[in-house]
Amino acid sequence: MARQYAMILGNLGNTRDRFCNGYKENLSTVEMLEKAVGIPHVKGVELVGTWDVTPQNAPDMRKLLDDNRVKCVSIIPDLFTDKLFRKGSYSSKDASVRCNAIDYTRKMCDVAAVMDCDLLNIWPGQDGYDYLLTSDYEQEREWLCNAISTLAAEYPNIRFALEYKPKEPRTHSYLARMGDTLLLAKETGCDNVGVTIDTGHAFYAGEVVGESIVLAKRAGDLLMHMHFNDNYTAWDDDMIVGSVHTVCYIEMLYWLDRCGYKGWLSMDQYPFREDAAGAIGESIEWLVKFDEIVQGNRDKIDRLVKLGDAIETSRFLRSVIA
Repeated sequence: MARQYAMILGNLGNTRDRFCNGYKENLSTVEMLEKAVGIPHVKGVELVGTWDVTPQNAPDMRKLLDDNRVKCVSIIPDLFTDKLFRKGSYSSKDASVRCNAIDYTRKMCDVAAVMDCDLLNIWPGQDGYDYLLTSDYEQEREWLCNAISTLAAEYPNIRFALEYKPKEPRTHSYLARMGDTLLLAKETGCDNVGVTIDTGHAFYAGEVVGESIVLAKRAGDLLMHMHFNDNYTAWDDDMIVGSVHTVCYIEMLYWLDRCGYKGWLSMDQYPFREDAAGAIGESIEWLVKFDEIVQGNRDKIDRLVKLGDAIETSRFLRSVIA
């Protein structure tokens, strides 16, 4: 199966954390795109709403991507950096904030149409809670579900891929794990609502990504998008793919293949101190390498999965990695 590789364009820009408000220089969208198209295998980019693309500049962005022969893979509404959403976007206790979040997402749906993009990657990072006895879990989850179902019904030609993450910026996220996210996707009753797996988020949610891929398949083929990075499982470290979870990546590519995933493999990796294009390029090259292992040994891996012998599996992995 031919893989399609993409990246979030903003990964090439400035990076910051709560200690330093800028490790790098800000680059213009044009400068970031020039770097992106220079990374081997990159044929698509994801654009963050307001950062990269707006209703006003969408036609110009479409032309810029077309001129560079790059596909707009997804639009990511910025529901996480605006202080208006600091206590939630779709699930805010304030009805006016909820309406604002929905109206803003509608604008991003319209932008997606201009960009010839059929996927909105929804990460409602501020939708969650920090302290106990401060949130109405039942009501706020209902608001979140209603918002997504409203948008999905209004825009049936757009797929809404819900990205989960256990915590950060809130201490607890409403979309924390695959199970939470599949439940909400099913509760909307809309066929165009599914899930994005961010590998780093899944790792520190304690998930085995191969199993999560199968859960999404069994729930109705709801895996719509993939984000790739790596970490040590305690935080969203945004490291180069394969730095920590080598075997996990081989297994997840096997299960993506076996479950018939045909979507993009997109890098969501903010290299804080490393050269961004170099680090993202390395992530893609590792995925290419891991995929070669899977494609060249599919029958062997099928046999090992059926056999269930850890020693035989170890011998195989040592033979292909060494």
